[in-house]
Order: sequence, then C-alpha cells, then structure tokens
Amino acid sequence: MIRRILIFVTILLVLDIYLFSSFKNYFSSNILKVGFKWFYVLSMLISYSCFAMVILKFDDRPTSASILFNLWFGYTFAFIVLKLGMLGTALLDDIIRIIEYIGKIIWRVFLSSDTKVNFGERRKFIGQVGLGIASIPFLGMLYGITKGKYNYKIKTVALSFKNLPKAFDGLRIVHISDVHSGSFDDFDEVAHGINMIKEQQADLILFTGDLVNNEAEEIVPYKELFASMKAPLGVFSTLGNHDYGTHKRWKNKEEKNQNLKDLFIHQKEMGFDLLNNRTHTIEKDGQTLDIVGVENWGKPPFPQKGDLDKALEGTHPENFKILLSHDPTHWDEKVIPHSQNIDLTLSGHTHGMQFGVEIPGFKWSPSKYIYKRWAGLYKNKEQYLYVNRGFGFLGFPGRVGIWPEITVITLNQKA
Repeated sequence: MIRRILIFVTILLVLDIYLFSSFKNYFSSNILKVGFKWFYVLSMLISYSCFAMVILKFDDRPTSASILFNLWFGYTFAFIVLKLGMLGTALLDDIIRIIEYIGKIIWRVFLSSDTKVNFGERRKFIGQVGLGIASIPFLGMLYGITKGKYNYKIKTVALSFKNLPKAFDGLRIVHISDVHSGSFDDFDEVAHGINMIKEQQADLILFTGDLVNNEAEEIVPYKELFASMKAPLGVFSTLGNHDYGTHKRWKNKEEKNQNLKDLFIHQKEMGFDLLNNRTHTIEKDGQTLDIVGVENWGKPPFPQKGDLDKALEGTHPENFKILLSHDPTHWDEKVIPHSQNIDLTLSGHTHGMQFGVEIPGFKWSPSKYIYKRWAGLYKNKEQYLYVNRGFGFLGFPGRVGIWPEITVITLNQKA
C-alpha cells in the first residue's frame, strides 16, 4: 500500500514540476509570473493534502459531509481537470520545440548558418491560449462546487398512451432519483429543493433509488424533510446500487445486513412505500394502475438483485404499468424483451456524470460513452424510459451543466 502511494505521489510530483516549468515562461509580466507561482504551489498543497486525507480516512469516512470538505475535495478535482488541459498545451509546446530544433538544423545544413528560425513568441501565445481554454472547465467546476450542486431544475414531460385508464388521465407524477444524502452539506438548500417538489402538487411521487451513499444513518438528518413530501396516491421508492452498502468495507456480513434493514425502516418512517421486486396497484374511480418496483439491476460490479418476473407476479397483463428501476441498462436488457408490456420505466443512476452541456436541441456528457440511455426521455415503439439526472451528487461534490433534477411527468389518455 505504501509503495503504491509513493509511486502515485512521485508521478504527481513529476507532472507538477513539468507543468510548472512549462507555464511559468508564458508570462511576460513579473507580477503574473509570481501570481501563477503562488496559485500553482498553493493548489498543489491543497490537492496533495486532500489525497492524503482521503487515503488515511478511506475506511473511516463520515456519514455526513461538510461544506469545508466538499470545497476542499471539489477544488482538488477541479485542479486535476485544469492540469489535464495544461498538459495538452505543454505537450503541444514541446512538439513545436522539437519542430523548431529540427528546422534550425535543416536551415543550417541546407541554407545558411545566419538564418534564424524562432517560434518563441508563437509558442508563448499558444501557451496563453491553452491556459485560457483549460481555465474554462476549471472555473465552471468552481461554480459547480459552490452553486451548481443545488441549482435544482424542473423538467416537464407530457406523455400520451392509448391504454391509460380514463381515471388517470392528467395524472401528475414527480420523479426524483439519486439523493445521496451523505453528500449534502447545506440543509437549507436541500429544503429548497424539497419545497420545489411540494409546489408541484403531484398526484404521485416516485423515487428510483440511491437514498444514501453507503450507510443508512446518512438520511437521518433529512428524514423529516423528505417525510414532508406527500401525494394523494402515495410515495413509492426502490433501491439503487449504493443503498446496499456495497461501496463500503464492513466489519462483517451481519453489520452490512443490519445497515440495509435500517434503511428499510428509515424509508417506512418517511412514508416511502419501498417496492422490492413487487407491485402496488392503485385504484381510482374503479380503474387501476400498477406501480412496479424492482431492486437494483445493473451490470457488474453493481448489485443485480432486480427480478422483474417476481415483481409482476399476480398482475394483469393488460394493466397500465409504471416501472421503477434504478439502472437504465435494465430497460434494454430486460424490460423491452419482456413478455409483459411496461408502458413507462423510470430510472436514474447515471447523474449525467454531473458534467456536460445541455442546450435546446443538443446535450452531451461523458456519461454517453458509458450508458446508452443517460438522461432524459427515450422511446421504443409504445414504451418509454425516462432517466432522471439525480437530485443529489456523488464523488465530485458539484454539478456543471448537468443540474440536479426534479421531473414532472403528466400522463394523458391518447384519443
């Protein structure tokens, strides 16, 4: 372990020396040079101390985050991204240096020893432009760790179905996912998000997993807050991969199992009807609609406990069905090929990787290279999947471009 840490630190140190020596020459003003020096050295100290803290406290992580820690960790993450951008510019500069050196040799041999080739000013300009470009995501991430992570957005979706019972025409659903309560560091901001949910006056509230990062007690400070969410037709939930505590080293199997039992208790006390591979049928005006919930179904290393066949036992094949399934890969792998038609599947899990660009007519995130369905609405014939971008955050304590989401879905009966 110590050997790996030393190798890791050595690589980081070599990279930092390389970048620092490359970029300090791009500034003509002494004030800018000194400013860059202090910025880089202080950023190194912040990031190295953060790495040390994470390594030393890996098995003893707190169940609740703090603003100081999230800013510390988030800045370290942002500085890494900045360095990756700087690295590309530094490597380009070195390539130009090599070309310049070869060019000088050619000029001396074939033309005249008095001919001079000097790309120094051009290289300095390229370096300054490169630093400016690398600073854009860095500054964006600084916004993300201070404001972006609580920049809740309401996404509205209207869907029409021929087989939707008339009694449920106009049904309003609030869909949230991926709370990750152990990452929160501002109770008032979370309360603001919950108030936004309550303002929607939904008939039904559906939650698609990852209430915590690892430990059930993470939700305790926010239980009353989430318990305040009410809907006439109920609040239903399912489990996500993090709810099982598989991302933590437990003392023994009994402790891990007890953690999951505690999570079940917390959800019940909050008024969440947890659907673990079972169906709850809602009745209104003599007509019915099925809310189907499966445990997490994901590709390894994520838990694959979801059992759609078990969840559908006893249900009428012709009933309109809404499925809660945390991982959107379940839709392609199991839901679409299933003999029973699932009209609407709600998922989360991806967070849209909490980083990307979304403008009218265009959306992009690194998440798209991992998940085929990573955010928003998808359709296959008459079946729909909606992937929520997540209410909370995990890992990087911020969001850039992919904002925390509250989805409001209206179901209409197609004429």
